[in-house]
Amino acid sequence: MKKEDVRVVEINTTAYTEENFYLLTDLTDEQIKKVITPIVDEERNDGETYDNEGLVGALNEAYPENMAYYYQYFDELKF
Repeated sequence: MKKEDVRVVEINTTAYTEENFYLLTDLTDEQIKKVITPIVDEERNDGETYDNEGLVGALNEAYPENMAYYYQYFDELKF
C-alpha cells in the first residue's frame, strides 16, 4: 500500500444523511460496493439488518490485507 492510495470515503446507504459514515481506506470504490451492496440489498428485501460497524467488519473480513477504519463523523478524523 502506498500513502497516496489512502483516502477518506463517505459511505451512504440510506436516504438519511445522519446515517452516513466515513472510511479511512485504501480500498477502491468497486471493492467497497462489492461487499456493502449485497448486505444493504438483503436488508431492503426483508433480510437480516445491519449496522455501520457491521459493514466495516465485512469489508475487513473480505479484504484483510487492506485498511478500512470506521468513523461516524468526519471531524473525528485527525490528520
